[in-house]
Amino acid sequence: MENLRGAAFMVLAMFCFALLDTTIKLLSQSMSVGQALALISIGILVLLLGWSVVQRIPLWQTEYRNPRVILRSLSEVVGTCLISLALALVPLTTASAVIQATPLVVAMGAGLFLGQSIGWRRWIAIIVGFGGVLLIIRPGLEGFNPATLLAVAGMLALASRDLLTRALTVTLSGVQLGIHAFAFVLPASVVLMVVQDQPLVALDARTSALVLAGAFIGVSSYLSIIAATRGGNAGVISSFRYSRMIFALVIGFVVFGERPDAATLIGAAIIITSGIFTLWREARMRRASLAEQAAL
Repeated sequence: MENLRGAAFMVLAMFCFALLDTTIKLLSQSMSVGQALALISIGILVLLLGWSVVQRIPLWQTEYRNPRVILRSLSEVVGTCLISLALALVPLTTASAVIQATPLVVAMGAGLFLGQSIGWRRWIAIIVGFGGVLLIIRPGLEGFNPATLLAVAGMLALASRDLLTRALTVTLSGVQLGIHAFAFVLPASVVLMVVQDQPLVALDARTSALVLAGAFIGVSSYLSIIAATRGGNAGVISSFRYSRMIFALVIGFVVFGERPDAATLIGAAIIITSGIFTLWREARMRRASLAEQAAL
């Protein structure tokens, strides 16, 4: 029952993330990415702070000054800004397909930097998954879009964020980490707005609705993924992260008329298959380790 509950919340979170990507892409058609990101960040911060007040979660923690917490938030800043820029320049399905490689990079990073044991099977799966990424971006070949590299760089930054989250020993909740991260994203988006040097766009009914929707969707995605990871088998539940690609394919087709080519679809399938296998092996190894500890 816990696995079913966790999987349902994970699918809901991925649906919200796909909708948030869609909102940013739609807003970037009428304003700079920096302005869109700044407006949505303000909304998310206000809602998260309001949620904290209702739940009586302290608004300030001394752990906010922890270097690892700050570094995690900076990784979130870089990843969010780069992914948002990519969404404005490449198809939604392409950017989403690249993001699917995040768990593979996290698994590799856990082995290289956190001392986690990675067997040869998972190494092969990781390498094959990276091959799927190359198939999507096609460097040096016809159809290569340099803007896709923004999505790749953003994915690497988000993977760094997840690795730093694993390494954290603080007692901050997911909501508190979200507040800390978006407190950094907001000024970064203002800087991005200045760098882009595009005129500010006055909000009309459509853009106002999109900004409000983006804020509520962003908070919903955060709360849903927190609920998804509170219990059950982490490997089983995490595998449902890949539902985001399905939502992106449907939304990309319906909203933006996207029809990804065969290479993109095959690359996404390779990444997803490799990622699910990697998560499954990691969960299996974790169960085996816990069983050994229990037997001692």
